[in-house]
Amino acid sequence: MNFKYDILIIGGGHAGCEAATAAANMGANTCLLTMDMNKIAQMSCNPAIGGIAKGQIVREIDALGGQMGLVTDATAIQFRMLNRSKGPAVWSPRAQCDREKFILEWKRKLDHTDKLDIFQDQAEELLVKNNRVLGIRTIWGVEIYAGAVIVAAGTFLNGLMHIGHRQVEGGRCAEPAVHKFTESITKHGIVVARMKTGTPVRIDKRSVDFDKMEEQPGEKDFHQFSFIGKHRPLPQLPCWTCNTNEKAHEVLRKGIPDSPLFNGQIQSTGPRYCPSIETKLEIFPDKTSHPLFLEPEGIDTNEMYLNGFSSSMPWEIQLEAIHKIPALRNAKIYRPGYAIEYDYFDPTLLKPSLESKIIKGLFFAGQVNGTTGYEEAGGQGLVAGINAVAFCGNKEPLIMKRDESYIGVLIDDLTTKGVDEPYRMFTSRAEYRILLRQDDADARLTEKAYRLGIATRERYDNWQKKKQRMNDIIGFCETTAVKPTEINGYLESIGNSPLHASAKIIDLIARPGINFNGLSEQLPTLKETLEASQDRKEEIAEAAEIKIKYKGYIQRERNFAEKMHRLEDIKIKGHFNYEKIHDLSTECRQKLQRIQPETLAQASRIPGVSPSDINVLLVLMGR
Repeated sequence: MNFKYDILIIGGGHAGCEAATAAANMGANTCLLTMDMNKIAQMSCNPAIGGIAKGQIVREIDALGGQMGLVTDATAIQFRMLNRSKGPAVWSPRAQCDREKFILEWKRKLDHTDKLDIFQDQAEELLVKNNRVLGIRTIWGVEIYAGAVIVAAGTFLNGLMHIGHRQVEGGRCAEPAVHKFTESITKHGIVVARMKTGTPVRIDKRSVDFDKMEEQPGEKDFHQFSFIGKHRPLPQLPCWTCNTNEKAHEVLRKGIPDSPLFNGQIQSTGPRYCPSIETKLEIFPDKTSHPLFLEPEGIDTNEMYLNGFSSSMPWEIQLEAIHKIPALRNAKIYRPGYAIEYDYFDPTLLKPSLESKIIKGLFFAGQVNGTTGYEEAGGQGLVAGINAVAFCGNKEPLIMKRDESYIGVLIDDLTTKGVDEPYRMFTSRAEYRILLRQDDADARLTEKAYRLGIATRERYDNWQKKKQRMNDIIGFCETTAVKPTEINGYLESIGNSPLHASAKIIDLIARPGINFNGLSEQLPTLKETLEASQDRKEEIAEAAEIKIKYKGYIQRERNFAEKMHRLEDIKIKGHFNYEKIHDLSTECRQKLQRIQPETLAQASRIPGVSPSDINVLLVLMGR
């Protein structure tokens, strides 16, 4: 071992693991530095992957050749497609995973990745010379050198946990915090701030009265995360739901004065969209109950996760309140909920490639950029790994536009707008939701990933076959006509208007309430066409149906995106000294000078930059 690598990743969480496998699979000699090899890709909070918009990110990671989708499918113990009552633009897959098996499956992936070394140690000092990263020095004095370094340290940098008035240093429960490393970064001019997140109590399922809860089973259809992986090999388990009540609320209100969130003990900002139970009581004082979801942590454990009951109140208050809920009146807990504060770095000081604007070759990914969530971290880690390899090879970085992926939206939001609270992805953050569906992530990204050298030939061939089969199905629907006598009985039985003349199948599918499943039972030739695929026939049929049904909407959104590309093509970085352009507003000058946007489109998305400011820059570019 000579401790000289192309790429060094600091942190073995979701960002670090994706970065490490991406870099190594692209041919770079890579080292992943982690504090505990038995906690690789630990799911610190809920052992679930996906959810609203997050599921789309995982599908994109998979389409790009990442690992999260494959690991999730291999360890899923419940799967659901969220938002089914809405259009496919916002359908979002979610899976509950076996926590221990998730770690083991990730460890197996890492152990079987060529050109990847894992080293167990802790970073203490960033080594920099002439504003160029050289590597790091560990707490044991080991110096590891690399052409590029990716910081993916999660919540460990100066991590501080809170339960009531008690504070314990740590990056996770029972795991030490990392000291000195933040300071070795900020001394070069990189800005640091603090954020907060939390996790709920863990419950022993043997002490739960499930008769007083509502069962929430998973789905057993063809959907999954990976476009190439196996279909959920583990036994599938239900989740359970119940509600808090006024008796529990009375106990919780009694503990408010001792809550670190309200007594001034915690100064940093927590996630708006995942509030603690005590915050819910303050925000919604008139609500007499809040929903809770009891979710299994694995098939071989009694540990269950009480979703909706995140708290940092004294443990006695947490337990007393839980015992006021009928289904949990005898509940035993493995550990109480807690809050954690940690360091993050200002993401507006990053390029869209996730490389620092201040230190060359230094990349940041995951919660250190102010995000929250395994999926957001994994997406950033994958991009940082790809771009660190590109940096070492003097190649163009991977920069995904906002109409190409949710990952592109995420990174653009971070580097352009910054964060004032933990950033969580939602479908509402994307302007092009119809283009960024979960079903077509491979259509958007797999060929790009194959050209980059991260997607395998198997994955590329799989996509090519799927694309051909989709085109075959759509072509059949465009050219095949149906007579009224063949279909009117079915149409009338589902409340649809009958045909008065022959019609193409594509026109029938475009109607509301009609889908391939129902129509193929009436038309044997259509059924034969849909079942011609040897593999993933349901997935292919669904993707083709969505393209047919939403063709007009998809094209309209594509046209709008192409208009916006004109601004994306106008490069402005390095062209202006904004402080001297007095036609711009003062706020605009300050923000443009600080962020230094790459393009006019990125400038237009900066809060405080108005359309009139953009017009001024357009005029100056014309000159």
